[in-house]
Parts: sequence; C-alpha cells; structure tokens
Amino acid sequence: MIVLLPNLAYLSETSRMLEIHRALDAMGAPVRLATHGGTHQNLIDVPHDIIPPRMDAARCARFVRDGVGLGAWDQSMYSDEELRAHVLAEAEYFRTHEVRVAVTGFTLTALLSTRLAGVRLVTEHAGIFVPPVTGEYPADLQIHCDGFNRVADSLGVEPVPSLAALLMGDLTLVPEIPEVAGVPAEVMEAWSPGADPRYRPGTRLRYTGPLFAHLDLPTPPEVDAFLDAPGPVAYVALTSTGPDLVRAVVEALLTVDGLRVLVAATVHDLADLNSARVLVGGVLPSHRLMPRAAMAVTTGGQGSVQTALASGTPLIAIPLQPEQALNAAAAERANAGYALAPDALPDLPALAKELLSSTTHRQAAARIRDLYLATDGPGCAARAILELHETKPATS
Repeated sequence: MIVLLPNLAYLSETSRMLEIHRALDAMGAPVRLATHGGTHQNLIDVPHDIIPPRMDAARCARFVRDGVGLGAWDQSMYSDEELRAHVLAEAEYFRTHEVRVAVTGFTLTALLSTRLAGVRLVTEHAGIFVPPVTGEYPADLQIHCDGFNRVADSLGVEPVPSLAALLMGDLTLVPEIPEVAGVPAEVMEAWSPGADPRYRPGTRLRYTGPLFAHLDLPTPPEVDAFLDAPGPVAYVALTSTGPDLVRAVVEALLTVDGLRVLVAATVHDLADLNSARVLVGGVLPSHRLMPRAAMAVTTGGQGSVQTALASGTPLIAIPLQPEQALNAAAAERANAGYALAPDALPDLPALAKELLSSTTHRQAAARIRDLYLATDGPGCAARAILELHETKPATS
C-alpha cells in the first residue's frame, strides 16, 4: 500500500498530493490518502482517512507561522508531546494498512513514523532546495531539528541531522525540469549522501517535472467579470504569509496606473480591500485564471511559480524562505520575472511597470510553458513512487 500524507495547513501541499493521487489511481496503484486534518480539508475530493491527533484551522495557522523561513529557528513546529503523538499514530496507521511507501507533503512527523514502522519515505516538498542546486548550505544548518531529535531518541529511531535531512526522504522528488532548476538530470540523479553524517543514509533524488494545483473549482462569476473588464490585472497569490504583506503588495500595485488586482487564496479577512480596482477572492482555480492575468505576484513557492510559468504569465516573486528564494531566482534567471526581497517593496511598482510594458518576459514565460507541456509531472512522480513500492527494501 502507498499512503499520501498532505499537510493540510498548506494549499500547495494539499494540491500536490491530490495531483499525485490522481496519477497513481489512474495507474491502478494501491493508494490511500491520510491526513491529520486542517485548513484545506474541504479540497480533498477523494476518499481519505483522518489520523489523530487532529489539527484544526487554528493549529494549522500556528504551524505555518512556525514553519521554515517564518518561525524561530530553535523550534520544531510541534511540541515534543504533540510530535510524539503524531509519530505513534502514523506508525500505527502504517502497520494497520500494510503501508510500504509513504509520500508526504510537509507532514514532517513522517520522517520519524516511517522509520518506526519500517516504511520507506518519499518527499516532494523540498522543491529545488536540494544539494545539487544549493550546495552544502542546508546540510550545514541544524535549524528546526531539535524537537525531532529528542523524540527520535526517545523512540529509538534515526535522528534528523540537518535542515537538508528534514526536507528529504529515502526518495526525494524534485518537481521541476532541468532547464529551470539549472542542473542536468544526470547530475541531479547521480547525487548521493555517501557517508556524510549531515544526511540520512540512502537518500536519492529524482526529477519529475512540474507539480502544481489543478483544483476542480468553479470560477466565481465576480472573478470572471473582473478579469473580463478592460485593463491589465495582477494576480496576487501570497499564501502562507500574514495579512500585512498582502496589504502592502496591493497598496504598492495600486500606484501603477490602470492596473487592477485580483487577490487569491487568502485565509485572512481582507474584504476591506475590495474596490473598483481590487477583488479579494478565496481559493481559486489558479491554473485557469493566471493565463488571463498580465502578471502574477507570489511568495515564490514552487506551486505558484510553476502555475504562472505554465500559464506563460511573467511574475514577481517575494520570497520569505530559502526554497522560495531558489524558485524566484530560477524564474529571474530564465528572464520570466523578477525576485524581490520583502524589504524592497518600494521597488514593486517599477518592476510591475516593466513586466507590463515589455514582451520579453512574457515570451520567456511562454518558452517555459511549452517545456512544461511536454512533461507529465504527476505521472512521472507516480511512476517513481511505484518503482520504489515495487522494489524490495535493501534490508529484506
């Protein structure tokens, strides 16, 4: 059995696990989806199980605030008691359902529960934040690991020696193409931790191609009307961040003459921003709407960047953590947009004007769109997972 474990605090991880589930199901794979619950459970449109302890929306919001790049580096996003409870419950679930491979989107407790239950782990949430792209930087950092290691020690399982190890599994899917990541496939897939103690032994990397949301949601009539009205629209999708940044971005964009702003997928109450030039939406089918926008503004997460590029839409990325910074840099290197530091927001209007007035960036985004169209990201991910599932563990 294969089990998919999305962290429902994140729209990106929820949607990516759904993409993989659909691909595995189409291949006839034995797959289940399980979660601790949370903010985006309403988007789960396939049968799924709830593993206690259950996370509610408030707990998910705290988890996001404590996450990598946002929260304090000396904490592990869970209390020790909560982390241990999640690990034990997941391990019991794996045993009950005879799970051989677990695939997680930032359900980080799976790093320990899979070891406890003797299950192999696949991750995709590192994006391109992997050693062939980053060098040794993440392996030199031990941030966010202390709580995991206290619980690992109490359970007698393998520790998590670094930030890099926290983000990677036995098989780490790299959901991008070499042309964007900047690393040839043969180099990415030849990487090995060897005997380096900063990594967990046996970790492998594999390109899969783009992996982003295709949410089967209707477009609200007011959104259609807003996009159909005359004049360019900036599609602002700043998820997993606080309301202050969203407000500051909208305020800056409104200084650009004629530009209107569609704000997507926010969990914050920003209804007061609505005006003739601003429309605040909820969770939207971005893959259908971004092609209709003149530009996008995101925090640089893999999903939002790929959605923009797959739409041929240039973007400005405002990264809040290292993985987002890599995605932003890749888009800028491809000339498909700009990376902008959060403390440089005064420069946002000038960059927006540049994207609106130049065809160069849209042409660059269209080139990547065409490369993405030639790659079945979810299918490649599913095949890699199935190969692992069908391979006997080395210790057997």
